[in-house]
Amino acid sequence: MLESGGPGHRFADADTLIAERLRAALGRRLDKLDLSKTNIFRWVHGEADLLPGVHVDVYADTAVVRFDGAGATAFYSPFEPRLREATDTRLPIRHVVDRSKRGGKASVREVLENGARLEVHLAHGQKGGLFIDQRENRLRVAVRARGKSVLNLFGYTGGFAVHAALAGARRTDTVDIAAPAIEAAKRNFELNELPLDGAGFHTVDAFEFLTGAIGRGDRWDIIISDPPSFAPKKEAVPAARRAYQRLHKMAATIVTSGGLLCAASCSSHIGQDEFLATIETGVRQARRRWTLEGVYGASFDHPVIEAFPEGKYLKFVMGRVR
Repeated sequence: MLESGGPGHRFADADTLIAERLRAALGRRLDKLDLSKTNIFRWVHGEADLLPGVHVDVYADTAVVRFDGAGATAFYSPFEPRLREATDTRLPIRHVVDRSKRGGKASVREVLENGARLEVHLAHGQKGGLFIDQRENRLRVAVRARGKSVLNLFGYTGGFAVHAALAGARRTDTVDIAAPAIEAAKRNFELNELPLDGAGFHTVDAFEFLTGAIGRGDRWDIIISDPPSFAPKKEAVPAARRAYQRLHKMAATIVTSGGLLCAASCSSHIGQDEFLATIETGVRQARRRWTLEGVYGASFDHPVIEAFPEGKYLKFVMGRVR
């Protein structure tokens, strides 16, 4: 895995390589980030940082670690002292949270993402507390949100809505079936001193919400659809394709004419062309017209290498509906 010499040199070489690669990965991130505005990022992205089997996310002063199975856990052990030794003076790490060990005193943090204040639950929240891979896509939506109405489907703790509201959206609605997520979204609005009278928070299944909105004739200028993976394994692809198509049809029905539909897929089993086809078909079934504006992936701290194409899992598509 990390072997670079003969059998007698494996462990010494592995220790050296792990240390070098941890420092190099951190340096690449810190060289591009302004920590006074953004103190959340992925430090280690597995194979793409030449450290297969481990992912490390940074949330302010806390590193959240996830290993891909017992083999990786054993290979990198002890990992916490390795992380601490590799830290940069610009980044003091006071806590390390292992996602395989639930709970802990460092489980809740307030962090900064492009100036927005967000609360994260590190030990229990999804993806270590926040979907960092969508960080740059949240900004792409925000720069278009001023004066617009924004619907954030599968909104989790409201990241897209918070950024849109800070950018001047006149109205946001966040939809998620999980009540704790919606409560966290409200707290994130309050953390940023955003008025709640221009924000809706809906604890309901997204498809059920869309059905009601269609029946009422509701409309939004910008709709973000960022569901959990519909295809966690290859066998689920046909059902996932149908679910995406239905979702995009319903979302396209309630976008204003000339409005923006932002559709995401986090499944590596659904390719980009296949995902785009579900949007085009769904919009057509809604009897609307679709103009693609851009296809984006995960933020820069989730790099992709040719030898590991599975790393290119996130598709974030933006287009106009008329």
